[in-house]
Amino acid sequence: MKCPLLEVHSVTKRFPGVMALRRVSLTLYPGEVLAVVGENGAGKSTLMKILAGVQEPDSGTIRVDGEPVRIGSCRAATALGISLIHQELNLAGNLDVGANIFLGREPRRMGWISKKKIHDQSKSVLKRVGLDVCPGTLVDTLSIGQQQRVEIAKALSANARVLIMDEPTSSLSSGETDALFKVVKDLRGKGVSIVYISHRLGEVKELADRVTVLRDGQNAGDLARDEINHDSLVRLMVGRELSQFFARSKQTPGLPTLEVRNLITPAHPGHALNFCIRAGEIVGMAGLVGAGRTELLRVLFGMDRALSGSILVDGKPVSPRNPMEAISAGIALVPEDRKQQGLILEMAVRENLTLPGLEKNKRAAGVLNRAWELLDAKQLIAQLRIKTPNCEQAAQYLSGGNQQKIVVGKWLAMNPRVFLLDEPTRGVDIGARQEIYKLMESLAAKGIAILFASSDMEEVLGMSDRAFVMHEGRITGELTHDELSEEAVMRLATGGHKLVLN
Repeated sequence: MKCPLLEVHSVTKRFPGVMALRRVSLTLYPGEVLAVVGENGAGKSTLMKILAGVQEPDSGTIRVDGEPVRIGSCRAATALGISLIHQELNLAGNLDVGANIFLGREPRRMGWISKKKIHDQSKSVLKRVGLDVCPGTLVDTLSIGQQQRVEIAKALSANARVLIMDEPTSSLSSGETDALFKVVKDLRGKGVSIVYISHRLGEVKELADRVTVLRDGQNAGDLARDEINHDSLVRLMVGRELSQFFARSKQTPGLPTLEVRNLITPAHPGHALNFCIRAGEIVGMAGLVGAGRTELLRVLFGMDRALSGSILVDGKPVSPRNPMEAISAGIALVPEDRKQQGLILEMAVRENLTLPGLEKNKRAAGVLNRAWELLDAKQLIAQLRIKTPNCEQAAQYLSGGNQQKIVVGKWLAMNPRVFLLDEPTRGVDIGARQEIYKLMESLAAKGIAILFASSDMEEVLGMSDRAFVMHEGRITGELTHDELSEEAVMRLATGGHKLVLN
């Protein structure tokens, strides 16, 4: 049996009002992929920040090569061979690839930065991650997948023995994901140890040698390679069975609520879009990256202006020139990027939840009625089961799943007629996913028309009453619930035609 490379024993970390980690332990061996999974708020990010030197534990011990260490800074972690690759990449887009790889550690010759050494050493480390780009290429010109491999190359250039990868595929296409998997497997074969954090359980099953599961800041259990399966992971993560994950109840759709006629978006001026969503329907929108789904939702919510065509809500024409006009027409949007477009992170949970309802909660003199606002916020926190110490906690300190609940919940008091959701469960754990699905179901039961775009095939198949599929800005086909299958969706998503069965 190999000796552990990294050991964490009984680590505890407290924040004001929150016990983030309670006596958490894990072990990592050389050349091993260890997946760390758990619901949002389980303590994964806090533990990884401790290992990367961003935060220090209140108690517990960390050992590297059997020796106790104190990781008091990111520099100390790097010196120990530990590197964290964040979900939001940490690169300077205005610098070239080589400069990013050696930023802060530039090789020098006679006191001057040696560009030749940077170029030569960058080429060598880029080859290790399978990235065939010139070190002089500007980082901003690379795809997200390529930038991620630059991050890995940066870590390897600092002789990293432990790579911590936080949700590495959340923004990658399927092709880029496959390329990343190859890199991970190659690095494992060369003795690099990897801590892999992901909500995508299929990835965990494919890559992990072992799994450590956290729940509510504590160890929930470990799984060996031959024990890793969907049911076992879910059981440990949430402490209960989720056999009815997509528990859809049959709804009879009502009258047309949202109608789109010959709508042309600025992103794809060559294609007119036509579709209708009825009251109480949940309609999925599938397609590959660049298919035009987000661009369509932006036009429907007034973030971009349509070039031509018409939008009707409950039979009445609307032409939203901005989000305020869309909201007035009864349209709500949960955007793809919750941190940039769905929340004001520095503001309190109460303020974020009640922001769209400022008009509703004001007194006759125009002054905000704090009592009404607080009542609304408390009701939504209870209804959505948002985990927060109190209403005044800043949204930035909540887990991703709880942040997403705020983004969805802030619209509930507005009683929208049309709910648009762009990647509603991206970066959200399996327990919070089910709660969001239940919320979508309850909104549909109240007669709200729901249109959601998702790259998660299982989500589209499980939640859609019907779905339409987009390819390069056009709708290539519509599938009823009975017709929905991965093969049928992918046929249309790649520009094919709907298969007609006799």
